[in-house]
Amino acid sequence: MARGIPALWSALLSVPFLVVGGYVYANPPADSVPASVGIPFVGFGVFVLVFGVYIHFVAAPSPPRMRENEEVIDTRNPAQRAAIAKALVGFVFLVAAGYLLFFTFQPYVYPTVALALGLYLFSTGLFTYWTNTLTTYYVTNQRIIKEYRFISLTKQEIPFTKVRGVEENKSIWEAFVGLGNVRVASGGGGALEITVTNVYGAGKFADEIRNLV
Repeated sequence: MARGIPALWSALLSVPFLVVGGYVYANPPADSVPASVGIPFVGFGVFVLVFGVYIHFVAAPSPPRMRENEEVIDTRNPAQRAAIAKALVGFVFLVAAGYLLFFTFQPYVYPTVALALGLYLFSTGLFTYWTNTLTTYYVTNQRIIKEYRFISLTKQEIPFTKVRGVEENKSIWEAFVGLGNVRVASGGGGALEITVTNVYGAGKFADEIRNLV
């Protein structure tokens, strides 16, 4: 089962879309707003609910098998702060779009822009929340490992003997919520990299990896 309670949070987030969509379909708020406008809201709410339940019952990746003389030094999971903040900001834009569309006489361009921006922020924030629940990073005394399960299992690893670079970075959004990313890259042909995303104390985590290289 996934970490956290994605089914519960997804159900709660789906409620406003189901309620608003159902209400608009049954009781169009204005003659200029057809009942069919409510259908996409209901559809999106159902998608959020069903996919959240699916994510909840997907098994999180199991710990990797250790090699001889190998031990786990640190285990990290992406923090959810940035994902939740983005989804909440997106929800605010969606509320603003609904208000402009149903309760004002503003040109349709304003609610349309607010709706598009709100859907983008809300959807990407929610998707990041879902994927974060199924992502785990392991640091051993020999390698760094990323395991991620969504539709299928994806596993990446880089032995420290092949690491050629460790880089810290953070977007404005991540800096605002106190998170950062650490990119670990190997060198040579067919270079591989693992980006440890949305972690607390990214600088200390990067130094921990540099000390093992």
